[in-house]
Amino acid sequence: MQRICVFCGSSLGEEPEYLAAARLLGRTLATRGIAVVYGGARVGLMGAMADAALAEGGEVIGVMPRFLQRKEIQHVRLTSLELVDSMHERKARMSELADGFISLPGGLGTLEELFEVLTWGQLGLHKKPCGILNINGFFDPLLELLDKAVAAGFLRQEHRALLHADKNIEPLLGKLDNHVHPGVEKWLRPGQT
Repeated sequence: MQRICVFCGSSLGEEPEYLAAARLLGRTLATRGIAVVYGGARVGLMGAMADAALAEGGEVIGVMPRFLQRKEIQHVRLTSLELVDSMHERKARMSELADGFISLPGGLGTLEELFEVLTWGQLGLHKKPCGILNINGFFDPLLELLDKAVAAGFLRQEHRALLHADKNIEPLLGKLDNHVHPGVEKWLRPGQT
């Protein structure tokens, strides 16, 4: 993978481990020569991750809607910043630029971005790996919910397997490197379960 899109909070969160993980992820990607694609902000985990990658000489590409730029949260030291007209364009552009996705802890926007790329993978619109860095069990309830969706018949196990998770960066990157898209369509034939 040459570029990884990182979804993460525009806040720092309440636990110092979140900030430490964001910084470590930025440094790790930069030292591996993997460019970071992200939302372009200077605040929260987003800014910390970008700063860490830049400090290691990494390439960091931001994609930001113009209305957020006007709120003066754009990072001004990025390798490049692309301005788009909407949140929809932002997600589409980040997806185009990236070879894979990693989500750190975050709020509604982070979860929405993660689920959109997972859904696109489920629909076969891309075959890129998706992962979550599960710091302090932050994503445990989400993983349990996805397992429950499988058990309840709302999600195929093959599509549940689209989301890789680990509490440590190196094993997560290994899972993304070894990702094989299941190639199973979302839609079932009549009578198939």
